[in-house]
Amino acid sequence: MGAMGMRAARGPAGRPVRAALALACALALAACAGLDAESLSSPGAQPQPAVLRSSEMDMMSPAQRREHERLVASYGGAYDDPELKALIQQVVERLVAASERPDLKYRVTVLNSAAINAFALPDGSLYVTRGLLALANDTSELSSVLSHEMAHVIARHASIREDQVKQAVLVSRVISDVVNDPDLGALAMQKSRMSLASFSRGQELEADAIGVGIAARAGFDPYGASRFLTDMGRQSALKTASVGGLGSTTTTPDMDFLSSHPATPERVSIAIANARQYAASPAAANAEKDRNAYLGAIDGMVYGDDPKEGFVRGRKFFHPKLGFTFLAPEGFTLENTSQAVLGANGTGTEALRLDAVRVSGDQSLGQYLASGWIDGVEVNSVESLSVNGFSAATAVARGEQWSFRMFAIRFGSDVYRLIFAARSLTPELDKQFRAAAETFRRVSTDEAETVKPLRLRTVSVGIGDTVEKMAARMQVPDRPLERFLILNGLDRDSKLKYGEKVKIVLE
Repeated sequence: MGAMGMRAARGPAGRPVRAALALACALALAACAGLDAESLSSPGAQPQPAVLRSSEMDMMSPAQRREHERLVASYGGAYDDPELKALIQQVVERLVAASERPDLKYRVTVLNSAAINAFALPDGSLYVTRGLLALANDTSELSSVLSHEMAHVIARHASIREDQVKQAVLVSRVISDVVNDPDLGALAMQKSRMSLASFSRGQELEADAIGVGIAARAGFDPYGASRFLTDMGRQSALKTASVGGLGSTTTTPDMDFLSSHPATPERVSIAIANARQYAASPAAANAEKDRNAYLGAIDGMVYGDDPKEGFVRGRKFFHPKLGFTFLAPEGFTLENTSQAVLGANGTGTEALRLDAVRVSGDQSLGQYLASGWIDGVEVNSVESLSVNGFSAATAVARGEQWSFRMFAIRFGSDVYRLIFAARSLTPELDKQFRAAAETFRRVSTDEAETVKPLRLRTVSVGIGDTVEKMAARMQVPDRPLERFLILNGLDRDSKLKYGEKVKIVLE
C-alpha cells in the first residue's frame, strides 16, 4: 500500500462507489491478482523514475514515454540492479538474434514489484517484475518469459491488445454515462472485460509456441517454459489458499501474470509438446539452463514487501513512511497491495480492508460513515470515539450476505478506513474487530528504522540438509516448506544434493 496508491476508488463523475465497494471490502481479497506491495525499494536497489538510459528515452515518442512512465510508476518504480540487468540484457540479445524478427528492438524494464507479472507494449518495451524473477530458477526459465513477451510483439498481439483495451475503456465510459440501471450497467461492463480477457488469453498458446522456438534456437532449454508455468500455477494456488480460497471468484486492481497468462495443466502439457519438437535436435544436448549464473544474479534481491512502502509480518501491517501500524485479528492472513491492505481468515467467512481517503475537515467522521458511500449503514450504530489519541468513528452496515464493522480514523491529512466484514457479525466477533481497530497507532522514527526488508539469498546445501531443514531457515510469515519448494521448483519428495545452490528468504 504505497503512499501514492492509497486513495479509494470512486465512481463516474466523482460519485462514490456504493454496493461495489461494499462487496469489494469482503470479497476483493483474491490471490490470483498481485496482492503484493507495488511500490518497493531497498538500500541496494533504489527505485528509479525510469529504468531506460537517456538515449533510449530519447528514441521514444512522447506518447510512448508517457505510457512507459505510467507503467513504471504503477508498479512502484524500476528495480535497478546492475548484475541482474546485465544478465537479462545478455539473454535478450541471444533471443533477438534467434527470433523471426531480429530487426526489432526491445527495451527491458525490471519493475520493483513483488507481483508476478510480465508484459509487452507494441513498441517493443518489455516489462518483468522482481516478483517474477524471484520465482524463476535458471536462465532457460528467464528466457521463456522474455521470449513469450517478445512473441506477442512479433505476432502484433501487443498492438491488437492495445486497440482492444482502448475499445473496452470507451465502452465502459459510455456505459457509465448512459446506463441508469446499476445492475444492467455492471453486467455490460463485466461482459466487456471478459471479452477483452478471452481475446488476450486466446493468443497465449500462439505466443508460447513462438517463444519456445525462439528460446530453443537461442540455445536455451526448451522445457524452461513448462517448468516455469508449473511453478506459477503452484504459487497461485498457494496464494489463493492463504486468503481463504476467495481468489477463485474475485479480482483486485493488482493483476498478475496468471490473470492473462493462465497456467492450466493443459497449457503446461502443450508447452511440453512444443519443447519436444526442439529437444530431439542435436543442439538440444547442450541446451542451457544455467541455474548457478541465474541464482547468482538474483542473490540479495528484495523479496516480497519492502518496509519503505509498507509490509506485512504475520498479522501485523507496518508502514514506516506513512508512520502507522495495526494488528489484524487472530487467524487473519494479510496481503499488501498498491491500493489497500487486504485480509481474510482461513475459512473465508471474515475479511478486512484498510485504505485511505480524503474527508473534508468540515465533515465529521460520523457524518462520513453515514453519508452513503457504502450501502446498508445502520445510522443508529454510528459512534464517535478516539483510537490511540486519533479522532475516529465507527458504524455497522449490513447486506444480504455480509455485515460490516467500519472504522474511519483521522491520521494526518488522511482518513484511514478499516473495514471488517463477516458472514455473521456476532457480538463476540464484533468485539474482536473493535480490539483490532484499537491497535492502529503511530510508529516512532526509531521503530521504523529498525525494520529491514526480506531478501532472496542463494545458499549451498550442506551435508545432511533436507528440504525441511532448509525451509526452516525461511523467514516468511507462513507455510515456509511450501514456499521453499515452490521458490526452488522442487517437489515434496525432492532430495537435495550436497553443494547445490538453493534460494531461501532471509532478512
